[in-house]
Amino acid sequence: MKHKKDWYKELVIYQIYPRSFKDGNGDGIGDLRGMIEKLDYLKELGVNAVWMSPVYASPNVDNGYDISDYFSIMEEFGSMEDWEEFQEGAHARGIAVIMDLVLNHTSDRHRWFQESKKSKDNPYSDFYIWRDPAPGGGAPNGWMSVFGGSAWEYEPERNQYYLHLFAKEQPDLNWDCEETREKIFDIIRFWNEKGVDGYRVDAISYLDKGLDGRADFQEKIGTIACANLEGTHRYIREMAEKTFAPGHLVSVGEVNINNEEDSRKYSSAASGEFHMAIPFVPPIVEMKTWSPEKLKEDLERDYRVLKEDGWWARFFSNHDKPRQVSLYGNDTVYWKESAKMLACYLHTLPGTPFVYQGEELGMTNVRYHSIEEYDDIDTKNYYRTMLAEGASEEEALAEAQIISRDNGRTPMQWNDSVYAGFSEQKPWLGVNPNYGKINAESQMQEETSVFRFYQRLIALRKENPVMIYGDLTMCAPKEGPIIAYTRSWNVVTWLVIHNFSAEDQIFRYDGIRGNEKVILSNYEEKQMGQGIIKLKAYETVVLDN
Repeated sequence: MKHKKDWYKELVIYQIYPRSFKDGNGDGIGDLRGMIEKLDYLKELGVNAVWMSPVYASPNVDNGYDISDYFSIMEEFGSMEDWEEFQEGAHARGIAVIMDLVLNHTSDRHRWFQESKKSKDNPYSDFYIWRDPAPGGGAPNGWMSVFGGSAWEYEPERNQYYLHLFAKEQPDLNWDCEETREKIFDIIRFWNEKGVDGYRVDAISYLDKGLDGRADFQEKIGTIACANLEGTHRYIREMAEKTFAPGHLVSVGEVNINNEEDSRKYSSAASGEFHMAIPFVPPIVEMKTWSPEKLKEDLERDYRVLKEDGWWARFFSNHDKPRQVSLYGNDTVYWKESAKMLACYLHTLPGTPFVYQGEELGMTNVRYHSIEEYDDIDTKNYYRTMLAEGASEEEALAEAQIISRDNGRTPMQWNDSVYAGFSEQKPWLGVNPNYGKINAESQMQEETSVFRFYQRLIALRKENPVMIYGDLTMCAPKEGPIIAYTRSWNVVTWLVIHNFSAEDQIFRYDGIRGNEKVILSNYEEKQMGQGIIKLKAYETVVLDN
C-alpha cells in the first residue's frame, strides 16, 4: 500500500493478539488461518489498520516477545505463506498491516546469542551486553529485572554475566555496537520488502544502558535506571531515518515516559523518532492511581505538549493491561453503558485510536480460581513475590485476578458455542465464562450492542475531520467525574461529555443552548436545557455545538 506523509492520523488501529484471536486449525491456539478467516469481521467493524502482536519464531517464554528468528513465522501460528495471505487479504480490504517489533532483546535461543556466549572474540561476541563478575564475585551491579530477580545472568561458557532487563531468556541486545544495529535494521528492511505498512516497537526506552556511569545505579529496577538516556533517542532516530521514513511507514513506540521532554522526543515531528508513543504504565500502578481527575490532568498536559507538531496514541487496552471496562468502567450493572462511554472518550480525542481485540464487544476481566490457571509469567512471579512477603494464597490470588495480563489474553468470544467459538479444542488459556452473554455473533445482530456503537464511532471518524484534526478545549471542572471538551475544526464545533461514574451527574456549561443535535450517545433520552445537561450513569454524549 502507498502512503501519504501523515496517513497515520486517519487510522483506527485494531490490535490482534494472535494466540487468542481465532484458532484456524483446531489445536486450541489462535493462528494466522484464524486471522484470515476473520478479515471480513474487521472490515465490517470499519478499522483500517491491524497491529499484530509478534508472530515470529519463538520459544514462547514471554508469549512471542522472546524472538528466536525474525525472518520466520512461529510454527503454532502457521507459515510465511499464511502471513502473506493475511496481508494480501487485509490490503484488499483497505486494512494496513502493522508488525510488532521486539528490538531491545532477543530470545536466548536466537543464533546471535548462541554464538555470542561461546567466547569473547567471535563475530557475535559484542551483540549482547556482557560484563565480568563484580570484584568480590556476583553480578556486575544490583539491577533487578522486570520479572523479578537479578537483571544479570551468569554464563559459565564465557565466564561473564549478560544483561536481561526482562526474563533471563531475553538477553538485551548491544545497540552500542554498530554491526548489531545494522543487523537489526536488516530485519526491518526484510519486512519492508514484504510490504508491511508500519511497526509498533516494543520496550524501546532502554537501548542505551548507560553502564559507563550515566545510568542511575542507585535505582534497583533496571528499566527505570537506564530509561530514556540520550543514546536511546539517537539510535531511534537512526533507525527511523534508515528504515521507517523512506516509505512513510507508521511507527509507534512503546516507551517509558517520565516527563514532557520525553514526550516531545519520542513523538514530535521535529524529533524524527516515532509518529506516536504508547506510554507503558504497570497495571498495578494504573489500578491504584487512575481517576477521572487524573485523566483530565494528563489529557490537558499531553495535548499542550504535543499539539504543535506531535501526535497521540489513544488507548485504554492492550495485551499487557486489564480489560478497560473492568478497570475504568463498570463490568456488572453498567457494563454496556460504560463500555460505550469509554469508547466514545477515546475516539473523540485528538490522536489515533487503538482498539484491542474484544474491546469492541466489551469483554471483561476473567477471574480464574487458582494460580495454576494463569499463563502469564509476570502474574506468576508477582503471586510468588506476594506470598514471600507474607500474603495469604487468597490475598495473592485476588491481587493477581485484578492486575494479570491474562485478563486481556483470554480467547476472543465469537459466539455462545463451546469455547466461545474460538476453537473446537480446549484453548491454551481458559475462556471467560461470560461468553454466553458477551460475544460477537449476538452483538452483530443487535443494533444497540457495544459492537454497533464502535462501528458507528469509527464511521463517524471517517466522515468528520473534526474528530481527527479539531482543536481541543477542556470545559469541565478539574474536580469530579465529568470529563468534557470541545473539538473545533473550521466552522464545526462538537461538545463531548462523559460521566465517569455510576451516579447521575449535572453538568453546567454556558455553551449549551439546549437544542443541539445529538450526534452520538449511549442513552436514548436527553435532559438538557440552557447551560445545563443531566447525565445518567456512565453517560456519554456528543453534541453539534
